[in-house]
Amino acid sequence: MENQTMVTEIILLGFHHLHSMRHLLFSIILVVYCLTIYGNVLIIVLVSCCRHLHFPMYLFLTQMSISDILLTTCIAPHMLSIVNHEGGIISLKACITQYYFFAAFETSECLLLTVMSYDRYLAICNPLQYNSIMDHAFCITLIVICWLLGFLMALLTATSITQLAFCGPNIIDHFFCDFDPLLNLACSDTLIIHVEALFLSIVVLIIPFLMVMISYICIALTVAKIPSISGKKKAFSTCSSHLTVVSIYYGTLISIYTVPTNEKSLSASRILSMSFTVVTPMLNPIIYSLRNNDIR
Repeated sequence: MENQTMVTEIILLGFHHLHSMRHLLFSIILVVYCLTIYGNVLIIVLVSCCRHLHFPMYLFLTQMSISDILLTTCIAPHMLSIVNHEGGIISLKACITQYYFFAAFETSECLLLTVMSYDRYLAICNPLQYNSIMDHAFCITLIVICWLLGFLMALLTATSITQLAFCGPNIIDHFFCDFDPLLNLACSDTLIIHVEALFLSIVVLIIPFLMVMISYICIALTVAKIPSISGKKKAFSTCSSHLTVVSIYYGTLISIYTVPTNEKSLSASRILSMSFTVVTPMLNPIIYSLRNNDIR
């Protein structure tokens, strides 16, 4: 085989074209990151300290907050450095590691959203058996499964990426190491890993999304049968915040990963990715705070 120079470092361009606005962008990202940490930590402390919040829904909500903190911490600090220096250099191993944790936290959050929709389904459609089914042990089991599956699925993809040959180029026009930008740098065939990623996306994205939709269809049918308007409002208010978070999560996810890259500009792709990795984790505690009477 011919000698090839293997890539050991990756250049992340980030927002290199915003020369005059990089300080403003740096300030905005820093404020959003601080608000994300503050809001999610506040949710965790509230649920831990307030006895009337010791219910399955809020236990799952604390896990969502933990996932949001870990996700934004995986991306935001390095993004701040990239914005400040108009680009950045990261080793290939660190790049793959960043992708691994990003994928793990996102997968876990997707599964947690599915579990939360199942919790709302039981609470509204099967209230008499809710307490017997959603006991503490079962909730802990569901949480452990979500985290384990998240890290396991991400590990499978990250391990496959490490088997690829990276011999140049070594420039990613993005602010973090995502799946497609990484594979675009590979010199070897990526067909197998694309098929693998497609299969995993069905398991951790498509199936959970369908389960969420089925849960809310059942909830809507049950709520429609409630005779009083006040009863309908009360039933729907218990899941409106979760439905809002699910809509934002999957709406952004679909915009990023289902629209072909050549049909959206790189700037639009970066903005969507930034909203998904930095802005959405900040919005989640705000939505649950404003739309949930118990949290208020």
